Amino acid sequence: AVGPGRGSAAGSIVSYALRITDVDPLANGLLFERFLNPERVSMPDIDIDFSVKGRDRVIRYVADKYGQDSVAQIVTFGRMLPRAAARDAARVLGFDYGTGDRLAKLIPEPVMGRSLSFEKYLAEEPELRRAYESDPEARQIVDVARGLEGTVRNSSIHAAAVVIADRPLTDLVPLQLAEDRGIAAEDGARGHKTVTQYPMGPIEEIGLLKMDFLGLRNLDVIESALDIIERSSGARPDMARLPLEDAKTYAMLARGDSVGVFQFESDGMREALRKVRPTELEDLVALVALYRPGAMRHIDTYARNKREPERITYLDERLRAITESTYSVILYQEQSMQIAKEIAGFSGPEADDLRKAIGKKLRDKMAGLRERFFEGARATGTAESVIRDLWAQNEAAADYSFNRAHAACYALIAYRTAWLKANHPAEYMAALISSVMQTKDKVPFFVSRCEEMAIEVLPPDVNESGHDFVAGEGCIRFGLDAVKNVGSAAVDAVIAAREEGGPFRSIWDFCERADSRAVNRKAIESLVRCGALDSTGASRSGMLEVLAQAQGAGQQAQQDAQLGQGSIFDLDGAGAAGGPATAGSAQSVVRPVPALPDDRKERGAMEKETLGLFLSSHPLKEVRPALRVRVDCSIAELERKRDGEWVTVGGVIAECKRIRTKRGDPMMFATLDDLEGQVEMLVFNSAYASNADKVEVDRVVLVRGRVDHKEAGETKLVAQEVEIFEPTPEELERARTGPAPSAPEDRYFTLRLDADVADGFLDELRDVVATFPGDHELRLEIGPRTLALGPDYRVAATSACRADLAALVGVAAPPPGQAADGSE
Repeated sequence: AVGPGRGSAAGSIVSYALRITDVDPLANGLLFERFLNPERVSMPDIDIDFSVKGRDRVIRYVADKYGQDSVAQIVTFGRMLPRAAARDAARVLGFDYGTGDRLAKLIPEPVMGRSLSFEKYLAEEPELRRAYESDPEARQIVDVARGLEGTVRNSSIHAAAVVIADRPLTDLVPLQLAEDRGIAAEDGARGHKTVTQYPMGPIEEIGLLKMDFLGLRNLDVIESALDIIERSSGARPDMARLPLEDAKTYAMLARGDSVGVFQFESDGMREALRKVRPTELEDLVALVALYRPGAMRHIDTYARNKREPERITYLDERLRAITESTYSVILYQEQSMQIAKEIAGFSGPEADDLRKAIGKKLRDKMAGLRERFFEGARATGTAESVIRDLWAQNEAAADYSFNRAHAACYALIAYRTAWLKANHPAEYMAALISSVMQTKDKVPFFVSRCEEMAIEVLPPDVNESGHDFVAGEGCIRFGLDAVKNVGSAAVDAVIAAREEGGPFRSIWDFCERADSRAVNRKAIESLVRCGALDSTGASRSGMLEVLAQAQGAGQQAQQDAQLGQGSIFDLDGAGAAGGPATAGSAQSVVRPVPALPDDRKERGAMEKETLGLFLSSHPLKEVRPALRVRVDCSIAELERKRDGEWVTVGGVIAECKRIRTKRGDPMMFATLDDLEGQVEMLVFNSAYASNADKVEVDRVVLVRGRVDHKEAGETKLVAQEVEIFEPTPEELERARTGPAPSAPEDRYFTLRLDADVADGFLDELRDVVATFPGDHELRLEIGPRTLALGPDYRVAATSACRADLAALVGVAAPPPGQAADGSE
């Protein structure tokens, strides 16, 4: 599969006419000059996404066409950035992990992969500077780390870049063989790829042609979903002719139901969807550009102006045509270029030069273009104050403005994945889970999401399953490739035996017919334990009891068949005529399987071991209602909590690892899962001594601890108290029936405001109310006065709502953590 395009090439109508891209540049207001202009020295890029499976085929095609010795992939070097340098320096200096980790956390995470230097961090980060100046150990670590900063730490293969030459590359650049962990050679050995020893910059500087072949997993998901839909319905939706006004799709996105949707999966993006409530593709294009550092501050403005367009004002009426589609927000690089052309009289190439100068912060070039901008704007009759404001906005937009052509291409892929999820949910989720089968945590996560979507996920079945997850009649059947210890060759053997001899009737029949060279004892045991042979009618315990005999008999039968020997049971049948019995034929003897009962907890444990999740019965499902009564929030809501906030959460221990620090102190890392999310839990110091024995895999626990957000993008829970959760039958019954809810009029939040609250406070408050509608009244406390806002300002009693209310500028005291009656 090939993507609809990416980058500035979508601004070329020739690319669209040749079907290199699928986005109409005229309908989407894309500029050709953003792609190519007469002053451009370097060759223009046409970047295209391929499905991950198809990317290797494209590279092989290029190598076959231009010569194996003329094509290579390009090396890339990973360099030592300050955070990693601090950790490495602490380690080699003999300090324990905690010392290096604490210091590294004082250094901000790179923003979009860009990190500042130690010098700038020491100047800009007060806590880091204080540690450096007051702590001799911190000074020693930083001084050593500064020497490591910028050095090459490792090399790898560039994710996309391929170089193509008109002669053997060995005549031009040094090459090397790099191990490719993703493929294996035909003899089973590790595969290798030819890679340049020069990185991308020097490759282009010496005049070689570099092409970007990018692999995008979501294209595989789309293609796989279409295959499943075609198999189940006989019709294959045409993605190129998909209606872009599907109300069902936009309603799903407006709810923030975007797990598994390209570009819109993160919690932050789901929150942005709920704020914006998209109704057309243009909103998705804008969100792709908005959800980036710097631009995020405009999400609320975009959402508010979309809901209340009558409140939009423009600095100059000529800006209406340029920024009306983004509700007055200057969001795209193309908009900045259009402003330069319309307001300042720039030509297309001049406008692109301005974009590059501002984006790359080329001060000398900006100074000259600034004068040209002011003169041109004055010549078109623009007010001086408007000119200054527009130039200031141009400079500010340099940090966040985005290529609209790229945003439009990726929004189109996002829409296609969202359309499939909204209109063919089971088929899409089956394809999505199949695409992440090699990722340890993703299969359980998406299976859990299927449960929330009321899609039943059935266990693997040797009589129905193939390699991948498949959908039918609103259900999803597990793929055999997802079963631990069952390789692709074993699945091929199972499918081949099933197609040749029909369904397997018993464990004995399975062992006799499935090629024992491909399906070994370990694979058969995993298939039994995960439930893949349940359709034979025997219990898992009974099948495991006779597994050794069944496998031995099956191997012997296959060996006899290969040698042309019959068995004693063939005397009155085909064997008497000199031929072996056909596997699965009438001559195969049906042997009994003991009727041993399966323990429910043991079945769950076997599924967890072989599939990575509980499928038939999860230890949390029965106690979940009672657990919810005891917790402050779900694990998924922890990322919205403040750093250092104390919470009580509950769940099942999914993983657990005990270590000792370099000082010899015991410490524990555990993963807590509540079916809605997972969080890494740390147990150390005094908490370890009192709680270590309670933390065991598959045990349901309540945890009181402190939220830790010090690693950007990561949320952890530092545990203080752990309680084994074993509710009584009475507690379970009370939780299931539940107390009668309080009347809405008794439920409220009180926000204490600063005396000098900003004029725009109510606008921001309306956004929160629109995002979290509910039955709790809002009351504003300003000095001695309390103002009740009435029925139009009722909100939901969720931790996410409380966090957003607390974050409003002007709120002196946040709403209480528990607001059933407005009290703490």
